[in-house]
Amino acid sequence: MPGAAKPGSGRKSRGGKDGASRVTAKRGHSCPETLQLMEAVVERENMKTAWLRVKGNKGAAGVDGMTVDVLLPYLREHWSSLKEDLLAGRYQPRPVRKVEIPKPGGGMRQLGIPTVLDRLIQQALHQVLQPIFDPGFSASSYGFRPGRGAQQAVAQAKAYVAEAQGE
Repeated sequence: MPGAAKPGSGRKSRGGKDGASRVTAKRGHSCPETLQLMEAVVERENMKTAWLRVKGNKGAAGVDGMTVDVLLPYLREHWSSLKEDLLAGRYQPRPVRKVEIPKPGGGMRQLGIPTVLDRLIQQALHQVLQPIFDPGFSASSYGFRPGRGAQQAVAQAKAYVAEAQGE
């Protein structure tokens, strides 16, 4: 199965008084909160939303050759083991496919294209983690933020300059 690591490849237990904490640590989850986050990631509605986003973005196949059109049938067949690997901390992303595209001003730019399965999992993780971490960012932060972009950053910088010059 793409992305699946060999069983038992999780981190070793670092102790703990009860068997559950040792098992959790061995599976790659060092605390119950991590497991709760992963349960939110693999929740049906979150995965459905992630799939719709990945499907809408389209994109090229990764190293495994799987296209967006094949992802849903693949998930129908393999979801239970994939979900188990994710919850157990055994899931390992595949290598990215490297491609070069021409730059507008000449030269080439290297891109890494993840597999569609890895893009799905990245999107599902993003949907759970972004609302947790985004409120902690500075109001002056514009990079990779929802509803913010480079044009807004430039406009804000211009406003700061105008304010400093007394305009």
